Amino acid sequence: MGGMSVRTPSAEPAPHRAGFACFVGRPNAGKSTLTNALVGQKVAITSNRPQTTRHTVRGIVHRPEAQLILVDTPGLHKPRTLLGERLNDVVRTTWAEVDVIGFCLPADQKLGPGDRFIVKELAGIKKTPKVAIITKTDLVDSKTLAEQLLAVARLGEELGFEWAEIVPVSVVGDQQVGLLADLLVPLLPEGPALYPEGDLTDEPEQVMVAELIREAALEGVRDELPHSIAVVVEEMLPREDRPADRPLLDIHANVFIERPSQKGIIIGPKGKRLKEVGIKSRQQIEALLGTPVYLDLHVKVAKDWQRDPKQLRRLGF
Repeated sequence: MGGMSVRTPSAEPAPHRAGFACFVGRPNAGKSTLTNALVGQKVAITSNRPQTTRHTVRGIVHRPEAQLILVDTPGLHKPRTLLGERLNDVVRTTWAEVDVIGFCLPADQKLGPGDRFIVKELAGIKKTPKVAIITKTDLVDSKTLAEQLLAVARLGEELGFEWAEIVPVSVVGDQQVGLLADLLVPLLPEGPALYPEGDLTDEPEQVMVAELIREAALEGVRDELPHSIAVVVEEMLPREDRPADRPLLDIHANVFIERPSQKGIIIGPKGKRLKEVGIKSRQQIEALLGTPVYLDLHVKVAKDWQRDPKQLRRLGF
């Protein structure tokens, strides 16, 4: 019969886990920076204005024992437009579908009404474990940090739930980013990896390209055009008859603004600004895709696109 070996329980490898997490918090809470630090590469487009990550950018953290997929939801805010309402619906659906939610709160800013608004919404999502992440801890002393940790714990109690974890992190000194992943992993369901090893983001490249162009177009004119820019990549095609060692990608994109008066702001005197936008975004797109790019940019007026459902759909919202 051959000797049967008896396996001691401790020899059992831990089951592989895989699942989705999303970070929430008011603008500038450090969500994108945290995503990038965890994934180890720039995935989400960081921006110092709210609502520029309108699309679900996913960063993927690969570990031997787990795969953590980060879903970047747009910011939740009190809706003023149709776009705002649609964003909020997207946010709530996403929250209900992920396996763990990380609420980000900067260490150097007092808990404000914006934070309460978000945490109150979170309290309504009963089944999903919630982790409070205190970001930017390198900016404060230990006393301020302790007060912030206490404040966020109390806020949970006040709203009738308990945080699964409360974790201080600093991306700058790379402090505890690994620890954060260690704490998020056990909250994921058991299961095989959901994405192949090499993937860092399953964001369609076109959306990331559009986002890079939008960022470049907003640079320096944010005050005049905070949200009234949408970018649609019409097509991305490899240039025909190019040798394999010298590929070229043709990208045709439209920058949509709401009013004709904004055209001049984007294009600039003698087209100078638009040219700069083209150069800057082309460099970033080439870095992202690892291939030379020919970028063809056009500025078009889509009247009041933020309020028009048909336009919104066409622009991908």
